Amino acid sequence: MGWGQDSASTHLTDQVIAPWLHFPQLALRRRLGQLSCMSRPALKLRSWPLTVLYYLLPFGALRPLSRVGWRPVSRVALYKSVPTRLLSRAWGRLNQVELPHWLRRPVYSLYIWTFGVNMKEAAVEDLHHYRNLSEFFRRKLKPQARPVCGLHSVISPSDGKILNFGQVKNCEVEQVKGVTYSLESFLGPRTYTEDLPFPPASSCDFRNQLVTQEGNELYHCVIYLAPGDYHCFHSPTDWTVSHRRHFPGSLMSVNPGMARWIKELFCHNERVVLSGDWKHGFFSLTAVGATNVGSIRIYFDRDLHTNSPRYSKGSYNDFSFVTHANKDGVPMRKGEHLGEFNLGSTIVLIFEAPKDFNFRLKAGQKIRFGEALGSL
Repeated sequence: MGWGQDSASTHLTDQVIAPWLHFPQLALRRRLGQLSCMSRPALKLRSWPLTVLYYLLPFGALRPLSRVGWRPVSRVALYKSVPTRLLSRAWGRLNQVELPHWLRRPVYSLYIWTFGVNMKEAAVEDLHHYRNLSEFFRRKLKPQARPVCGLHSVISPSDGKILNFGQVKNCEVEQVKGVTYSLESFLGPRTYTEDLPFPPASSCDFRNQLVTQEGNELYHCVIYLAPGDYHCFHSPTDWTVSHRRHFPGSLMSVNPGMARWIKELFCHNERVVLSGDWKHGFFSLTAVGATNVGSIRIYFDRDLHTNSPRYSKGSYNDFSFVTHANKDGVPMRKGEHLGEFNLGSTIVLIFEAPKDFNFRLKAGQKIRFGEALGSL
């Protein structure tokens, strides 16, 4: 008898409490219904905090939300929504702040220890010499620290890590192994002059526009500069720069892990494409920006301004170094100073060469400016 009364009492309690347990879900369903009626920007703003919690909290903590129709923004979309350009400009201004004399050694020593910087190679080893972080990042090296290889036709333009290299196939370039991007999206359309664009081209036609000599092939090499690396880059060969194209773009991290994660990362990021010719035909060097690396400087190009507050997505700015007064462009000697980053980033070489060109590299190897990349 007692057991029957207990059972009836429990059943009655369940009937009373169960609806209350559904109220949070009903309220959440109603709230999500309101969100679905919002404009896309407002919806993205409102759902962003929940998405952050979804990825930060222990696995499955917010799984009940899926029962009422909520889905988290993908990790890639979430990362792309971070205002990296604004953060990079703020970081750049912070780098310009002059440090008190007594604070320079501890701050720079921490950076040296964290990223493994070899100050014995620096032209000035005294840490008190560098007034701010920007000067420290852009420190010059002793002349004998990086001997330039004279035996090979193409040298490394910078210190860094080889992410990928080889022959360009089907107009696709690998940013890391197995992850490709479009050559035309990366370099932009070819033009006869600044104002006369080529007609739309297939991928095969675009390659043919770059390869100028019969029997040649297109090659590429991707070098990643870590924060602790030497931040200047140099001319990888003897060539003439005739054109500069600046893509404003995003400023996402370009470390190898992120390059595997985000497809066509290099095509999204801000970059400066220098193109011209060397003895075997087309040659280009592209400096790719990254988070906290909004500043890309080309020494001979005073008109270049990177990481500007306003830009149109997908736009680019062209500048020709070939003028009536200078019909040859800007000649560069192998090893000559070319430019610098504000922190670490990526250099991409895309060039034309005969079929017997050979890279002397291994994927993933560390390399220093002046060492051989390849030769005929």
